[in-house]
Amino acid sequence: MSLSPKMSDKQEVTCWYSLVSTSLGWLGVLASPKGIRRLTFPQASPSMAYEYLELSERDISPEPAPGLSLDIEGRLEQYLLGLETTFDDVLDVFGTPFQKRAWEVVRTIPRGETRSYIWVANAIGSPGAARAVGQAMRANPVPFIVPCHRVIGLDGHLCGYGGPDGVGLKLKLLEMERGHRDW
Repeated sequence: MSLSPKMSDKQEVTCWYSLVSTSLGWLGVLASPKGIRRLTFPQASPSMAYEYLELSERDISPEPAPGLSLDIEGRLEQYLLGLETTFDDVLDVFGTPFQKRAWEVVRTIPRGETRSYIWVANAIGSPGAARAVGQAMRANPVPFIVPCHRVIGLDGHLCGYGGPDGVGLKLKLLEMERGHRDW
């Protein structure tokens, strides 16, 4: 589906949303004129993906955002099919300065590789903040673009994951990125 406007009385351009059918389910994408704001985990139906976008009445637009690349839908499907995909999208996410630093560091983790929560904490200059990194990953508004599934425990264990299948989805994504096609 293409990005659709969310309208209200104000008629100001704020955000556009899209519901995308993928091999793992329906994804919701929310974009502002500044970048991608939110992305849902795969859901069983378009209505569930829409619900998880948590749109408000201020999310409106009669026209697509000028200059905003909206090819995210196709790239998400390519990614979920196991194809090499780049997510260098500009983001317009809400979070604390700490969360935003953690999300930016996680974006640098190469496909198919993992890093520990402690590694991320050290990379953002906050040694000892591994639990806070875990909370930042839990609050990640754009999974796949900020590949929080690549962040694991120091001992190599897969820790919690917010997708519908939890750690199972995290494992599937890592296996898919490493070239295993049997999932």
